[in-house]
Amino acid sequence: MGQSYPGRVAALDLGEAYTGVALSDPGSTLANPLEVVPADRLNEYLHRFFGEQAVSEVVVGVPKTMGGEIGFQARRVLDVLETLREEFPAVRFVPWDERLTTKVARSAVGGGPKRGQRRRARERVDHLAAAAMLQEYLDRGRAFEAAR
Repeated sequence: MGQSYPGRVAALDLGEAYTGVALSDPGSTLANPLEVVPADRLNEYLHRFFGEQAVSEVVVGVPKTMGGEIGFQARRVLDVLETLREEFPAVRFVPWDERLTTKVARSAVGGGPKRGQRRRARERVDHLAAAAMLQEYLDRGRAFEAAR
């Protein structure tokens, strides 16, 4: 975070079926939730997205366990992260501890899903979870710079 990268900062909340996408404003101050992308279309989407938005840095949520350990889901995300780094070498990818961001996003839209609504609720909040994570990252970077 100490080094400045030209371009916007994005965030990805990588799920098994869907990925939430968020993007900073041009000044990298505010995070904006964008959309939810089907996981099988992510690479295609990112090729277009990176070209259109001049993204230089991407925060990728790593869902560690509450104890801070790398579990099954975090390992899956780290594997996808390595693939993204190979596919997009000009973009800086930053792994970010995303514990609780999906729960925070769900509470922002009125609580968790009701019975039979799990998939629809997840589609609604993945981009909000990405934005919450991105905002945390942007705020921490500004705090770091201010402390220097």
